[in-house]
Amino acid sequence: MRIAIAQLNQVVGDLAGNAARILDATAASRRAGADLVVTPELSLCGYPPEDLLLRPAFLDACAREIQRLAEAVQGPTLLVGFPQVASGKCYNAVAALGGGHTIAVYRKQQLPNYTVFDEERYFQPGGEPCVIDVAGIRVGIVICEDVWFSGPALAARNAGAQLLVVPNGSPYHTRQQALRREIVGARTTECQLPVVYVNRVGGQDELVFDGASFVLDGKGALAQQLPAWQETVALVEFDDAVPKAVRGDIDRRLEPHVYAALTMGVRDYVEKNRFPGVLLGLSGGIDSALTLAIAVDALGASRVRALMLPSVYNAPISLEDARAMAAMLGVRYDEIPIDPVMAGFKHALAQEFRGRPEDATEENIQARIRGTLLMALSNKYGSIVLTTGNKSEMAVGYATLYGDMAGGFAVLKDISKTLVYRLAHYRNSLGHVIPERIITRAPSAELRANQLDQDSLPSYDVLDAILEAYVEHDLSPAEIVARGLPSEDVAKVIRLIKVNEYKRRQAAVGIRITPRGFGKDWRYPISSAWSEWEGFPLR
Repeated sequence: MRIAIAQLNQVVGDLAGNAARILDATAASRRAGADLVVTPELSLCGYPPEDLLLRPAFLDACAREIQRLAEAVQGPTLLVGFPQVASGKCYNAVAALGGGHTIAVYRKQQLPNYTVFDEERYFQPGGEPCVIDVAGIRVGIVICEDVWFSGPALAARNAGAQLLVVPNGSPYHTRQQALRREIVGARTTECQLPVVYVNRVGGQDELVFDGASFVLDGKGALAQQLPAWQETVALVEFDDAVPKAVRGDIDRRLEPHVYAALTMGVRDYVEKNRFPGVLLGLSGGIDSALTLAIAVDALGASRVRALMLPSVYNAPISLEDARAMAAMLGVRYDEIPIDPVMAGFKHALAQEFRGRPEDATEENIQARIRGTLLMALSNKYGSIVLTTGNKSEMAVGYATLYGDMAGGFAVLKDISKTLVYRLAHYRNSLGHVIPERIITRAPSAELRANQLDQDSLPSYDVLDAILEAYVEHDLSPAEIVARGLPSEDVAKVIRLIKVNEYKRRQAAVGIRITPRGFGKDWRYPISSAWSEWEGFPLR
């Protein structure tokens, strides 16, 4: 028996387009001799469809499209994910299609309701196993979260399954690939059955899906590994329910996967929302430099525009490095000095500000002038503005609302400052595009004379260690200090995280690559009296 793994990039809501791509994959699989084609979770409607699932018209359209698809499938058996409505309830389901009709339907039993998942909002759980016969082999179906628990897989085995197929919509984060292999390996050990794990690929708003589908034999050994970050249709061959080993592997280093995630996230956000291109403020600093490199790799130089918006506080080397990088990448580059605009603001506010010293107010006006100019060009030309702030800055509010936060998509929203540097080095290892001086010079917002980030913040290695412990691992201040981090910095950072929640709530959507980004899986109240850092003893 041959199973075709269709690792596809669906578009949420494009029912006819998704169905056409599924049929194309099925036709290619038929020509290759496949007996079964497996597509990802909710492959008909795209994943995750979110509150589209609350609209009766959307569910009705899905029902019509799955029926049309069933009538069109005459070749190998096809597994398609879709939202099924039955007796007034909605299920996350997979239909087995073949011979012009629906052979069977499996309903997902375990509904994730944590981090970015809220499937209990939309679906009812199924309760029955589903096993189908394909070329004389009994194939059990479970969906994504089902494989993280023993029950559904064991139920399929007890119903006669000789192997399991698992359609998935599993988003990428930095630990997820290893977790998947560990969890699926546990199921093979319990059930003594091989598993075909099929994951989708592509970007969907803040989520990115890495594909990286794989096959394990009945002892948990890797039999076949598909590539990450690309659509593909691959065959796995079985001899009496035993997969023939092809193996293969994927790069296990962090930087290649994160960089691919960011590139795919930008490309799919721009393409799926039909923007003609992107523009960004290029400051001569590391964050905007990395964002520019990602944008060009995602879209090509012709669809990327860089703006340098200098003031009297920008060092000459900032302009030199910005010009050099734009030239290396071949993007359109323009400079619009903001000092004349700033002078107009100072004149308009002179009466109100009389007798008061300059402070962060004037710094923020500069950032907001830049944001206004970028958004004006966005409106005029239709390109979306990419913001360039990183997770470290967003966590502690080291960003200006309606200034450098202005834009439509935040590429580095879940990238710590220390990871920014690692990614810059990685990108240069593929081909030098970021001037070395941008990487080596001390970071600065350049909003006042001789300004450095570390004037206001702990060193980034300390800041990022605190953020990872507090944001991603939910450690208490005492537990963080016990890791050897300065108590003064811990108290300061946790306070800043709390008081800047209102800023993050207004930030652009951005790509999630950690187990907890500042998006759907961070849902803290803005107004809250809970302050676990207050009264924390300082050493």
